[in-house]
Amino acid sequence: MIARVTLDFAVGKEFDYVVPEAWAGQIEVGSRVKVPFGPRQVRGWVTALLEASPHPRLRPLTRVLGTRGLVTPKVLELARWIARYYCCPVEVALKSVLPEAVRRETAGWRERLVVRVVEGGVGAPEAGARKLTRRQREVWHVVEERRELPLQELVRLTGSTPDTVRRLEDKGLVHIRAQVAERDPYGAETILPTEPLALEAHQAQALAEIRAALEATAGGVGGGPSSESPRASRTFLLHGVTGSGKTEVYLQAMAVALEQGRGAIVLVPEISLTPQTIERFKARFSDGPRRTGVAVLHSHLSAGERHDEWHKIRQGRARVVIGARSAVFAPVEPLGLIVVDEEHEDSYKQEEAPRYQARDVAVLRGEREGAVVVLGSATPSLESYFNARRGKYRLLELPVRVDQQKLPVVRVVDLRQEVRGPKGVPMFSRWLRDAIQARLEKGEQTILFLNRRGYATSLQCPHCGYVAGCPHCSVSLTYHRTTARLCCHICGHTEAVPSACPNPACAHPAIRYAGIGTQRVEETLARLFPRARVQRMDSDVLQRKDDYRRLLGEFRAGRIDILVGTQMIAKGLHFPNVTLVGIVYADLGLHLPDFRAAERTFQLLTQVSGRAGRGEVEGEVVVQAFTPFHSAIQYARRHDFVSFYEEEVEFRRPLGYPPWARIALLTLRGRNEEMVKYAAEHVRREVEAVIAPRLPSLRVAGPAAAPLLRAESYYRYQLMLRTGRMTQLSGLLAELEGRLRLPEKLTLTVDIDPARLL
Repeated sequence: MIARVTLDFAVGKEFDYVVPEAWAGQIEVGSRVKVPFGPRQVRGWVTALLEASPHPRLRPLTRVLGTRGLVTPKVLELARWIARYYCCPVEVALKSVLPEAVRRETAGWRERLVVRVVEGGVGAPEAGARKLTRRQREVWHVVEERRELPLQELVRLTGSTPDTVRRLEDKGLVHIRAQVAERDPYGAETILPTEPLALEAHQAQALAEIRAALEATAGGVGGGPSSESPRASRTFLLHGVTGSGKTEVYLQAMAVALEQGRGAIVLVPEISLTPQTIERFKARFSDGPRRTGVAVLHSHLSAGERHDEWHKIRQGRARVVIGARSAVFAPVEPLGLIVVDEEHEDSYKQEEAPRYQARDVAVLRGEREGAVVVLGSATPSLESYFNARRGKYRLLELPVRVDQQKLPVVRVVDLRQEVRGPKGVPMFSRWLRDAIQARLEKGEQTILFLNRRGYATSLQCPHCGYVAGCPHCSVSLTYHRTTARLCCHICGHTEAVPSACPNPACAHPAIRYAGIGTQRVEETLARLFPRARVQRMDSDVLQRKDDYRRLLGEFRAGRIDILVGTQMIAKGLHFPNVTLVGIVYADLGLHLPDFRAAERTFQLLTQVSGRAGRGEVEGEVVVQAFTPFHSAIQYARRHDFVSFYEEEVEFRRPLGYPPWARIALLTLRGRNEEMVKYAAEHVRREVEAVIAPRLPSLRVAGPAAAPLLRAESYYRYQLMLRTGRMTQLSGLLAELEGRLRLPEKLTLTVDIDPARLL
């Protein structure tokens, strides 16, 4: 038998090895192996098993790691597609499929000693009690009552030592054995089971359509997709306003898949991976008559927790998977349903190779494995809504909130009218200040949103105009008051705050801070409302993995009156006592040099607004903006997604921007700006010579300096390619990369379907 192996590191090709007869029964496609590569022993994946090889002299495998293949053949094929479409080596795609904790050579399991009663042994209590010391009897009574418990817990409960327990083992009363102890990130929590809720009419209609698709694809279980179900009938876009009960539709659809003997994957944006989300799924499926394993995969887990959760899925002990972007590769077999919640979120797009879009990978995986895919959002991406309008996806609508709740009243405040005296624009308009005071008096809660962390966005000299900038990036440094340092949010560079202007020709002592961040909002609130309990939530505060859960628990319990935060508080939170949401500066991201700026602003305003009025009291949203009449703000004020979509999509049509075409962004990086610029021009000539004649629909823009020209000491120039035939363009770009000869100090990255152009 010949094994074709893809190595752990990128070399751009696969290698054949002979499988020794002793391992013939242990190896399968997806197995992890160790093979000789030159003088070294390296790890890799078996991607195919062959009877013969075109290469005459093959070396044997050194070792098989584990007893079962880690990558299923279906996920392996998915990784190959990712490599082709997103222009990266297969080895790199495979690394995304398997978490680092699983790829390790050692098993990674944690063991603990467990003490167990010897049933019916010679050391029965009546026979052995007289031979025990007082301390041994105390320990024995605990073991006898519990029948089995960890040695460490037994020692803690009785105040004894391990030697005392071993004396009981010598007397034949107990066994002490090593046992695998799974690390459950939520094992210490008590989650009460819940029952399905009664559905409102629109929810029931949406569930009925999803159920019909699940039943139509049930014939493909274990054998790939059902030939009777076209792709359009298996991919749904669930467009529901905030608070319309999308999650309950997901839960009941998952119950249908589980009844069919199939599993489900739920993707949520990393920023929305809140305890509330996980608790709702665990409460529904971890206990009671629908009991099934629920696994969680996201970046806040430790390596050990991720290892154990992943193997729980691979072994079939967890049929429901909740996770962020990479959970789309979870080895669920057979797979019945994939849910992509908040499908419009940029965090589904991977920033480094392979630069895949998890939403699109989910749709493809569902198509290949005969699974139903549900994309859900109150503010769908224009691409997904375009696909639904064209019939590629099936559109399901939830136009009203559940339980007769009203959408919040949105008031837009023109900050230009708030300018008063030499102090300029106040942080809080009179309307927002009064609204906060009214909520404090009623005992209701407030959320304030500002998508900018730190205290001040820049340090400026009013005398000469100097602005403290990052020495490695084309951005100003942000002042963080908690650490009293200037910080770059791109590369992480920090430095001390100068006492005078650093410009040698000036050295003026009146250097001052400009702009505001969440730290400054928190400080101002404490001064304006001294009795209010204010808490900030951003990445500067959340240093430990449990901080997010703890702070949200305090907010839910009513121990926080005002919660200030960045976009991590904008989605996925359900707090009935929140009746006011204030958006401090609504148009911060509206004027960025990115064609999606208006779309992101509309989505963010709508999502943040949706946190208000989820209880019995009608909610209110105060939106402060310098451009209050911009269409993104006005349509968000009216909760009118369809009108925004129709206007925005027509704006993009003549420019050939998505959804009318697809984009590939080519970025050249290097430390010498002139060299980068010259290389970018060379790449354009190659594109026009190699690709354009074979793809007449191609539109090439650039090269041009990236909006963020310098990042982490590298200058960046970009070319934008637009086409309606991206699969063909991906293949041509891979061919172009293979023939390009760039200087060693320059790198070219190809980003297919980029989420951001900065």
